[in-house]
Amino acid sequence: MADRPVLYTCARSRGLRATWAAEEAGVDVDLKVLPFPPRYLAPEYMEINPLGTVPLLIDGESRLTESCAIAHYLATRGEFTDLAIAPGERDYAEYCDFTYHADATITFPQTVYMRFAIFEKEKGWAEAGEAYAKWFEKRLVKIEQRLETREYLCADRFTVADICIAYALILAQNVGLDDRVPHSLKVYRERMTAREGYQRAFAREEEGRKALEAD
Repeated sequence: MADRPVLYTCARSRGLRATWAAEEAGVDVDLKVLPFPPRYLAPEYMEINPLGTVPLLIDGESRLTESCAIAHYLATRGEFTDLAIAPGERDYAEYCDFTYHADATITFPQTVYMRFAIFEKEKGWAEAGEAYAKWFEKRLVKIEQRLETREYLCADRFTVADICIAYALILAQNVGLDDRVPHSLKVYRERMTAREGYQRAFAREEEGRKALEAD
């Protein structure tokens, strides 16, 4: 693992989970910020990732395209760090569950909402968008209940599960769904994004985005 992993992403996309995890884990990644959507604005990227999606992490012969998987990989690359929970450790099952829950149950309905209510709203799919907004809101109850007596989701420390869930709450803020996020989760999000690791990750992505705009 002599060469730096290369991380392709778009600023403020799900790739922020990977950039954030890299900063928290101390993994030096070569960050490549692309214009959004890359499949149209950076067509050469399709030769690297035929899916045209971000993020993409290339680490030697390994290629990963799922943001939560990349975050976990970076937290365990070489060895387990405190960002991850190992088998046999307390809350290992919960760590796995909340890390997957972040994208499959919390981020997914938001992405469909974005399509119906933002990107293709002229097609008259507002009702479908509202249905997915409600789906997102109802699925937050699991996170809300989990954090009633905890500062972090698992093992009384900050982990990849927090990165993955916190990003879903950040996305809600960015796409107009923040009124559906309960106050307690907004407070949790504020604590997570106050971390130096998040601030560094966000700044790196913004620097890349501004460089694109300047070209």
